Amino acid sequence: MSISQALDVAVGLIVVYYLLGSMVSIVTQWINEALETRGKALEQYLIKIVGDKKIGEFIKMPQLQALRPIRYKNFLSVFGSITEPKKMEKVPVATLVDAFFDISGLTVKKEMDLLQLAELIDKLPDSEGKKAFISWINQGVTTIADLRTRTTAYFTGMLEQAAETFRARARSFVIILSIGVTVLFGTDTIQLAKTLWASADLRAIAAAQADAVVAREGANADLSNIIDDLSAMSIEIGWWQTQQFPQNGAVGDWALFIFLKIAGLAITAAAVSQGASFWYDLLKKIASPATSTSSSKSSGGGSSSASSSSG
Repeated sequence: MSISQALDVAVGLIVVYYLLGSMVSIVTQWINEALETRGKALEQYLIKIVGDKKIGEFIKMPQLQALRPIRYKNFLSVFGSITEPKKMEKVPVATLVDAFFDISGLTVKKEMDLLQLAELIDKLPDSEGKKAFISWINQGVTTIADLRTRTTAYFTGMLEQAAETFRARARSFVIILSIGVTVLFGTDTIQLAKTLWASADLRAIAAAQADAVVAREGANADLSNIIDDLSAMSIEIGWWQTQQFPQNGAVGDWALFIFLKIAGLAITAAAVSQGASFWYDLLKKIASPATSTSSSKSSGGGSSSASSSSG
């Protein structure tokens, strides 16, 4: 078994994983932007802080409105450059604390006695934010400065939970799309590895594609470039186009074929779901050595042929 040949096969597989992963990343980004997934996750936690009754007033506060991203209204708006503010996706914790103190009426006075503070908090609508304030007051926190310190720590945790919620939802999209793209392209890792092992030409194409990917100096790719790169790797849409079905109708042969097919597709889907960045970083580490080895072998073979010719 040739170590350099095995490395070339690994590079070819990683290139395919990277390209399919890039496609999944692009589509996931489109879905997240269209569905405003990040903004909805944040709003879900803002409702916990201020309650259902106050959320409309809260997100309309000037300091929060200014944080809404501007994007195309819909997919067709790109032709008319029609944009609109979308749901707020990120907010600095200091800004969120200021907005909450403003809507709670805690900004107007620097100091309050315990009775004034309790009356003000009691007027807030039911929410986790109100319960937190009542808990702190019961624990003896009576100054605005101490309340602000506790609120900052509390909101920091809530914002982190909102970010984790968004990441979990985005991860679900990635896994589902990875399975869909794998089935669409019929990218069976086991079959592809066999093809790369048997074909020196395809391994050379894979090495060239690896160099092109690394030369981009980034883990992002344009969708048209991805399609071109997949075509260069002989990956066609429609898994049935590249299958080598059992030559006879033996049940055992078909059972083995189906098992290996499912296993190969499952390996690909799991690999693609790791993300384009993961495979780009790995490719950057191993592509150059693999390419250098292939290049030196080619140049060495060329020299020998030249020597034989001159002899």
